[in-house]
Amino acid sequence: MSNGNRSSIITFEEGWNEIRTNAIDRLEDILDNGLKETKGNMFGNKDYIKVYTLCYDMCTQRSPYNHSRELYQRHGETIEHYLTHNVLPSIRSKVPQGGTILLNELQFRWSNHQVMNKWMTKFFNYLDRFYVKHHSLPTLNQAGLRQFKERIYEEIKREGTRAIIGLIDQEREGSMVDKTLIKKIVELYENIGMGNLDSYTNDLETPLLDATREYYAKKREEWIVADSTPEYMVKAEKVLIEEKNRVRDYLNPASEGKLLRVVEEEILEKVEMILLEKEGSGCRVLLANDKSEDLQRMFRLYSRLENGLQPIASVVENFICDMGNEIVQQRQSRLDSGEKDTNDDPAFVKALLALHEKYLGVIKTDFSGHSIFQKALKDAFVEFVNKNVGNYTNAEFMSTYCDRILKSGGEKLSESEVDENLEKVVQLFSYLTEKDLFADIYRNQLAKRLLNGRSASNDAEKVMISKLKMQCGTHFTSKMEGMLSDLAVGADQKGEFDEQIKKHDCKMDFSVQVLTTGFWPTYKSPSITIPEEMNQCMNVFKAWHDRRHQQRKLNWVFSLGNATIRATFGKKTYDLTVTTLQAIALNAMNDGKTKSYEELKEELNLEDNVLKPLMHSLCCGKYKVILKSPSGSKINNTDSFTANSKFTCNMRKIRIPMASLDPSHNAKKVEEDRNHAIEASIVRTMKARKTLKHQQLQAEVLSQLAFFKPNPRVIKKRIESLIDREYLERSAEDSQVYNYLAK
Repeated sequence: MSNGNRSSIITFEEGWNEIRTNAIDRLEDILDNGLKETKGNMFGNKDYIKVYTLCYDMCTQRSPYNHSRELYQRHGETIEHYLTHNVLPSIRSKVPQGGTILLNELQFRWSNHQVMNKWMTKFFNYLDRFYVKHHSLPTLNQAGLRQFKERIYEEIKREGTRAIIGLIDQEREGSMVDKTLIKKIVELYENIGMGNLDSYTNDLETPLLDATREYYAKKREEWIVADSTPEYMVKAEKVLIEEKNRVRDYLNPASEGKLLRVVEEEILEKVEMILLEKEGSGCRVLLANDKSEDLQRMFRLYSRLENGLQPIASVVENFICDMGNEIVQQRQSRLDSGEKDTNDDPAFVKALLALHEKYLGVIKTDFSGHSIFQKALKDAFVEFVNKNVGNYTNAEFMSTYCDRILKSGGEKLSESEVDENLEKVVQLFSYLTEKDLFADIYRNQLAKRLLNGRSASNDAEKVMISKLKMQCGTHFTSKMEGMLSDLAVGADQKGEFDEQIKKHDCKMDFSVQVLTTGFWPTYKSPSITIPEEMNQCMNVFKAWHDRRHQQRKLNWVFSLGNATIRATFGKKTYDLTVTTLQAIALNAMNDGKTKSYEELKEELNLEDNVLKPLMHSLCCGKYKVILKSPSGSKINNTDSFTANSKFTCNMRKIRIPMASLDPSHNAKKVEEDRNHAIEASIVRTMKARKTLKHQQLQAEVLSQLAFFKPNPRVIKKRIESLIDREYLERSAEDSQVYNYLAK
């Protein structure tokens, strides 16, 4: 196909008239009178080739008969003329009716324009291939889109946007709308940008966001008055889902985040505190009534906001704190009503454990275990778990509760229940600020269980120590582990000593448990007169032990031992399980004579603070194997004692308990350990920093001390002590600055 097929030069007007007749007039007529579904039949191959060839010939003639420029110009004028005289008047006529009628006409004309643009581009395709590229002009397709944008879109966009928003509002109110129509109009906004979404964003999205804000502001004011918090949240969640689906159905995906953000601001953010505090249905009411589904919905909704969860967490924290303080107050009320104050209050500990288990479950289930709610739970429990009521600390209650679980004859629990309870106690323990106090009390109680053979399960003891170790580290449990290790070593050596003692004429079964100083608590070791039979056995053990461990020194602690004594009262014989001190005292009363308090004191070589509780356990307890005169519940220096020949009991084996001579913990020792820990932290910090201000040093020390929280005044006192001992010095320029002095 070349101009060689024609016998003469084609003038522009001649060629254009032929193009106009064979292509453009036919195309406009088809568009005006109805476009069939099958668009491929508009122009057959022969008709199309004829027009394309004519354009080609007009563009390839030599100058001055090359009509490329004129054809490019006439292409634009033709589209402009059609849009101005045919399309625009038709759309304008539908503007007063608006809504679906306007959008249908706009969609019809936009669809026609796309067809027209396609065929005009195909007819003049040779221009795109050479003339447009050579002169860096807009492509024919771009030029056609620009014409539509300038002649139609710019004039009708406000009315079109208003109509779209109107239909969207109708859908929000529950009406059925033509989503396909809206989607096609939205595509017009997208395509008119020719490669970017500026037109869509500025002309449709921005007005839609403003209208959405206004719409939901009105809805918010209606709902907040009429609905409870759960009802409001159900509606809020519903509309958020609907808006997301709306974007999916006919809006550009880029609008989703912006649209949802507007809705979230209007129906969630602006009324959050009103919803949380709403009387009769707010967050506290939901928590109190275990409204799990509503709490989960609240979490889902407000997790969408950047800072939406913090107000909820604050309400949760305050609610849990109030519940905990109520438990503490109930204990105070029991004491005020006359209940005896002891270090064993399982009801109080169980109430705290139940509260923690419940709201730990709420945090995990309803708030997805979110860190901000875990912190709220922690802060709430730290607040009331460290409120001590009465003469005993909560650390002591927790430790004693563990003692009930772990000792034989305590709580009747299965192995799995023991493990479960210990895990719960350790979780509660993690909120204590006086962890070192708990450790000291627990170690004393563990020692009693181990030495008195009252531990229900060695495995359970190890499990508890491992849980504490995971919570606080090796340093926290090293002494407890050492205690278990001592018992294991003692069990191995027992058989060897049993063989050794058989070689001597000992009149009793005798065994010794060796304890390593440092692992075990410090115990009173009264200097008591030992019966000859017992003394002989002790000498045998000492000789055997000294041969095995020449560098070790033995110190006997009689207050911890136990013995089984066969006693005969009248015609009946009993096996009495007693402490070593009780056994020695019973032996002193074995001759059946009456002895005064002073005589016993001299014979046994015991101080009053040991002898009185010792005799009280034998005379005033449940099993009165010794009679005192005069009778009473208190041991006096003027009392006299004799064996109770009329003692009877239905049981043959009897355990006679004795009050401990040692406190549950040594408060002075705990305080000393704390002072050492504070000073070590100060020196460690100053050695690394060399120079620090007082407030900075105090903050560093507080951050390092994990097992207790010292009062700032105590820290200051320890600093002064270190200055006196020349570990630190005050700066000459500033008394609030300390310098480290190298040792």
